Amino acid sequence: EVQLVESGGASVQAGESLTLSCIAPGATFDDSDWGWYRQAPGNECELVSSINSRGTKNYGDSVKGRFTISQDNAENMVYLQMNSLKPDDTAAYYCAAGCQGLAGMATCDMVRNLCYWGQGTQVTVSS
Repeated sequence: EVQLVESGGASVQAGESLTLSCIAPGATFDDSDWGWYRQAPGNECELVSSINSRGTKNYGDSVKGRFTISQDNAENMVYLQMNSLKPDDTAAYYCAAGCQGLAGMATCDMVRNLCYWGQGTQVTVSS
């Protein structure tokens, strides 16, 4: 069974940075998109960023200019560099992979149904 494992979540102060990592141990995805999603209590799950097999990146409006997604194909990993963190960034962050067309998937439920989905890592930003 394919598992996605996220790491790097922590409690930080506003303005600080974090880097999240996602790995799929033992799995190799050919021609796959990778994505990061987040959900805060009481809020809808939302796309943070995605990258497709051609390296095209997509970002949610609230994180543009602050977050950067990158991929290590050799290690089958994806990263999310988060700078200038804000309290509104507080959420559980989830990794998705093993599918195509992430940028066009309208809901997290759709992503969960079509892709592999991790267990999440918590990011808490204090003001």
